[in-house]
Amino acid sequence: MFDLEVKSPTRVDLAGGTLDCWPLYLFLDNPVTVNVAIDIFTYAHLKERDDLKVELHSNDLNARKTYASLNECLADKEPAFELVRAHLEFWKPKKGFSLSTRSDSPVGGGLGGSSSLCISLLKAFSAWMDHPLPESDMVRIASHIEAQILLKPTGTQDYFPPIHGGLNFIQYGVPGPRAHVHPIDQEVFRDRFLLVYTGRSHHSGINNWQVIKQWLDGDEKTRSAMSRLADISKQMKLAIEENRVSDLPKIFAQEYEARTMLSEGFSSPEIRKLNEIAKSEGAIAKICGAGGGGCVLIWCPDRQIEKVKAALAKTEFQVLPTRPWEHSA
Repeated sequence: MFDLEVKSPTRVDLAGGTLDCWPLYLFLDNPVTVNVAIDIFTYAHLKERDDLKVELHSNDLNARKTYASLNECLADKEPAFELVRAHLEFWKPKKGFSLSTRSDSPVGGGLGGSSSLCISLLKAFSAWMDHPLPESDMVRIASHIEAQILLKPTGTQDYFPPIHGGLNFIQYGVPGPRAHVHPIDQEVFRDRFLLVYTGRSHHSGINNWQVIKQWLDGDEKTRSAMSRLADISKQMKLAIEENRVSDLPKIFAQEYEARTMLSEGFSSPEIRKLNEIAKSEGAIAKICGAGGGGCVLIWCPDRQIEKVKAALAKTEFQVLPTRPWEHSA
């Protein structure tokens, strides 16, 4: 009988967050987002049963339930299984199964953890049901499922790293998102790439919806900041393609300034404190995801990563041991 565990990486967005939200990217001259997969994973273990029962287990939320049938499962309101139920509603499997999920990402970490788990679930069920999904379908289905749950529009950049791994340049425009996977130069990231968890969850749907609404309402500050972010993201793509590592600190600093100008919701007391610590050691802070909490990338241009770690050791912040991840296949 079918028995499969799949895993998918999460990501750190290097530039272009929020540009991936429809319809914003249609107004911004084919913007690009840049993100990199990291070795913080989500997992889905799917095992076929010899009866019609459905057994669900969320390791992260310490929740476990067994249902007599799929219909009983879908009628349940257990919050821990909201995302899984949305996927089951889409697939409607005819056989019983056991499904266990877990994530290495902190809750609300701004690393695209829920998006990565969506892709893990789609990988597992598409394999079980012998229904291969092309990249475009996988991205569309995952984003629609998350929008149903959040009751707000979602971006799509977070779904590409769980599918491909690697360093992703995602171009947006009328045809929709198109991803190009660029090789990761681990030497560029070694001793420069430091990921820190603030200890406070973020709320991506809320922040992104605020930006969408302000743009559609004609807010000039929002439109100016978004145009600036689009320009910065294109600069980031070119700097990486041309291996201009020395340009990255300036670009990260510009991204931080433009993002916090976009909305106060992208910052927080914890993020501002991390920014000051980074500055004091000659490093640069980069908000992950929609901010407001979650994780912050600290870029150490002079490889002063141990000095930054020493400064953080005196705080409540948690350094996450991680690095960029390329597909092993």
